[in-house]
Amino acid sequence: MSKRSYGSGRLYVRAYANGGGEAWYGEWWAGTTRVKRKLGRKRKPGTSDGLTRVQAERELRRRMETEKVVAGAKRRTVQQAGEAYIDHLEHVMERKRTTIADYRGYLRKHLAPYFGERSLEKIDPARITGYLLAKKRAGLSSKTIQNHLNFLHGIYAFSVKRGWALSNPVALVDRPKSSRSAHRRIQFLQPEELEALIRAVPDDLLGGVERTLYLCAAMTGLRQGELIGLRWTDVDWTASRIRVAESFTRGHFDSPKSHRGRSVPMADRLARELELHFQQSLWTGDNDLVFAHPLTGNVFDASKIRKRFNAALERTGVRRITFHELRHTFGTQLAAAGAPLRAIQEWMGHADASTTEIYAHYAPDPTGGATLVERAFGPSHPGARLDHTSRHGV
Repeated sequence: MSKRSYGSGRLYVRAYANGGGEAWYGEWWAGTTRVKRKLGRKRKPGTSDGLTRVQAERELRRRMETEKVVAGAKRRTVQQAGEAYIDHLEHVMERKRTTIADYRGYLRKHLAPYFGERSLEKIDPARITGYLLAKKRAGLSSKTIQNHLNFLHGIYAFSVKRGWALSNPVALVDRPKSSRSAHRRIQFLQPEELEALIRAVPDDLLGGVERTLYLCAAMTGLRQGELIGLRWTDVDWTASRIRVAESFTRGHFDSPKSHRGRSVPMADRLARELELHFQQSLWTGDNDLVFAHPLTGNVFDASKIRKRFNAALERTGVRRITFHELRHTFGTQLAAAGAPLRAIQEWMGHADASTTEIYAHYAPDPTGGATLVERAFGPSHPGARLDHTSRHGV
């Protein structure tokens, strides 16, 4: 084969290891990087399968013009790129501490071990799909796998900007759906069950805090971390509002889950209970915690809250729910009272309106459907029979 000029690449033939014919290969330099690519099977004389020399030459030129190559010095593994991406999110983008902790866990426990030392540009959509299936077999939920892929997508987007990858293969992978099962009913307490729960709180040191805590959780929809982080300065008796400014999660105070504060209306009964709790508390400074430990003023232990909450539910004999599901009591009761879903979304701190849609079925029926059904099928219905001759009509 004649020598080709510099920059025109080199075309050569290599036999398959199993003796199944030959293939065309191309080789060229991209800057200081030597690139080798298989171009296709070499056509045998008398057949139409494979590439002729002219076709192979054309394919080589096309590859040289269209394929970019990541320089060796810039190549990164998923672990290397992931660590740089997390560092960027933490110190430049200033993401929440809990988000950073989650991402570190995804990288350390899942993504880095699976992809190993393979560089970013050698990971294609098929390999990412393999990761998805492997995690499915390992028992991870669709929502968790979705979170992993969202993070990996971010790693690649970050890497493309820095020249560590040429494209984002995660964008070409079908994601698992993580929507709520249509058969799952949300759990919440009816008002009479909430009253039974409050009566079941023991009359001990912590019980005095817990009665108001449970009522506040059910009547404001605040998350557990937001309740633990609530301070007296956040309670506005004059405006009948509770302002959510902080959340205590994983041992640290941080912004709420929605990344911004919000204001929630406060019912008169809750205002009275908070006033009584304020009068009985040793910790009444503006920056003191509303639901502090009664003796130390420190943060109320979240694990202990959950354990004592479950014990109180056991004593009442009402339905079993989690502490977090007291939020659903707020959402369902407000929806049933006719509150607009947009307002409920704002009060509960939902970033996505679709999350609030779970309460839509508890709202009053604007069509007056029950009246219409009763008129159609109730006892006062005249009992007129439909004309049988028209039952096949439109």
